[in-house]
Amino acid sequence: MSDEPRAPDEGAEAADESVEQAAPADESKADPETSDAEGETAAEDSKADDEPKAEEPEADDEPKPDDEPKADDEPKADDEPEAAAKESKAATGEVLIQAEKLCKYYGRFTAVEDVSFEVRRGQVVAFLGPNGAGKSTTMKMLTGVLAPDRGEARIAGFSVIHNRIEVAHKLGYLPETGPLYLEMTPRELLNFFGSARGLGGDELSRRVDTMIDRLDLHTVVNKPISKLSKGYRQRVGLAQSLLHQPDVLIMDEPTSGLDPNQIRDVRRIIRELAEDKAILLSTHILQEVEAIADRVVFINKGRIVFQGSVEDLREQGAGNLDDAFASHTGAR
Repeated sequence: MSDEPRAPDEGAEAADESVEQAAPADESKADPETSDAEGETAAEDSKADDEPKAEEPEADDEPKPDDEPKADDEPKADDEPEAAAKESKAATGEVLIQAEKLCKYYGRFTAVEDVSFEVRRGQVVAFLGPNGAGKSTTMKMLTGVLAPDRGEARIAGFSVIHNRIEVAHKLGYLPETGPLYLEMTPRELLNFFGSARGLGGDELSRRVDTMIDRLDLHTVVNKPISKLSKGYRQRVGLAQSLLHQPDVLIMDEPTSGLDPNQIRDVRRIIRELAEDKAILLSTHILQEVEAIADRVVFINKGRIVFQGSVEDLREQGAGNLDDAFASHTGAR
């Protein structure tokens, strides 16, 4: 094995020498070709022809064995797909939400079994499934509210179980019933949650004002939350989840119970937020999936039954999301 690589190396050295010798010959060859056009003697032509003929076969043939050692260079060719993959990954963003074989059991009842998926920065992924399919249980494991019986959840590369503080800095969570204190005003609530997260002074004031502007809370900012409509309460809950500028946003049924105008506003906000975040939202509303989702993770009876684009899911229902939903849930 060790002798075989030496032969190409020696050949390569010979080829290099021959190339060096051939270089001046090539220069001299250029002159005879020119002189031919000018009608100079055939003796110079034959001398110029003899040198390349003697050297060119060696120069042409020797690199061929070198092609086999250049198998060492083949990984460089393989690097091209890797580089393309890195560019593709950079285009969609790094993985910020990871579920790896998550399982949750309640006695003999299996709530979630071997659930695995990921969400990248810049994506909105709809977590789709019927009521009782395991959506909320999975999201609670992803946010650290529940500990999985098996598997692992990661947020921005940090283990939800072992790196709780780091995860808290990276994660914004909006449960179906948001953590609102009804006697507070939106501004008071945001100041309270900001202080609890370690913000203070001008930084806290700036971020509270930013959330009020972004979620259009100006008209209700000094009213008790108990007096607000469900749509505005949802906005206040979303504001508190975004106050610390997280990279990840997880929302459980964010438009449940809202009227059409409120739903439209929340969807618009989600699409704007998705420009620089990874967003996972659970829903069983198919119009929501079509309106805002880049990808779908479909869960039924605690197991993932589909992952892919909205278009791929639609094709499984012969162009109809309702039929695709029915086929994955066993409905007729």
